[in-house]
Amino acid sequence: MHTDVAIIGGGPAGLQAALTLGRIHRDAVLFDDGTYRNATVSHMHNVVAHDGTPPEEFRGHARKQLTAYDTVTVREERVDTIEQVDGVFHLRVADGSTATAYALILATGVRDGLPPVPGLDELWGDLVAHCPFCHGHELSGQRVGILGAAVAPHLSALLGPVASELVVLADGEDLPDEWHPGPVVRTERVVSVERHDGGVRVALEGADGDQVHEQVAGLFVKPALRQSAPFADQLGLELNPSGCVRVDEFARSSRERVFCAGDMAHLAAYPMPMASVVMAAASGQLAASAATMALLARP
Repeated sequence: MHTDVAIIGGGPAGLQAALTLGRIHRDAVLFDDGTYRNATVSHMHNVVAHDGTPPEEFRGHARKQLTAYDTVTVREERVDTIEQVDGVFHLRVADGSTATAYALILATGVRDGLPPVPGLDELWGDLVAHCPFCHGHELSGQRVGILGAAVAPHLSALLGPVASELVVLADGEDLPDEWHPGPVVRTERVVSVERHDGGVRVALEGADGDQVHEQVAGLFVKPALRQSAPFADQLGLELNPSGCVRVDEFARSSRERVFCAGDMAHLAAYPMPMASVVMAAASGQLAASAATMALLARP
C-alpha cells in the first residue's frame, strides 16, 4: 500500500488530520491500534458541542464521517516500525504487511506515569485525574485532594474556586517556597488509595505505625509523560524536556515531512502539551495542512 500521508493514531488529533486531508482529496491512511490515553474516561469535558460525550461515541461518530471521503482509509492495525529510505517512509505493520508514504503525521499520544501509590492506577481517569479543566467541575462544592507537594501551589490555585475544601497530600515531601497557607496539609507518607463511599479514601502512614485516613471526593496528581509509541526514537526526532516531541508553529518535527499532533508533541515554549481534545484536534488539522504544503513542494 502506498499513500500520500500515513497517519498513526486514531484519537482526536489523528481523526481530524484524516478529515482535513479527505476534504481536499489527498490519499491518507489512518492506522488505529485501539489504544487511547483517555481510555479509562467515561465522559469528555471542556469540548465545545461535545461536553459530556463518551470518548468512544466521539471516535465512532468521527469514523463514520470519514467514510464520506474516498481518499481516506482507516486500518485497525498497529504500526511497529518506521524507517525512511530515499525520501519515502516505510511502515511495517503488525500483520506483516508494509505501507509507504511521502509524509507522516504522528498522533500516537503519551502514556501517563503515575506516582507509585497502590490503588492510583485503578482509579485513574475516574476519581483520579490531572486536569481541573477537564475533571474539576464535577467535584464542585466537595472536598478535593491534591497528591504531591510540588504541584500543590498550581493545582490548589486552579481548584480553589471549585472545591469546598482542599487537602494537600504532601507524601513526605516539603512544600515549595511559594506555598501560601490555606488548604489542609497532610505531611505523612501516602500508603494507598481506594474507592470508598463514592470518593477516594487515602491511607496515610501514622506516627505510631497505624494508618490514618483522609476522605476526598476526587484526587488530582501530576503524571510523568512518556511516548506511547517508539517512532520518535526510531526516527531520531528532537524531544522537549517533557519527553514530548519538539515541533514548530506548523507541527513540523526535526525531521522533514514528519509532523506531530496531539499530546505527543508541543512547542518548545510550552512546558508540557496542552492536553485536551480540542487542542489535539486543532493540532491534527494544522499537521494535515502543513503536510499538504510539504507535498506540494515535493519535487
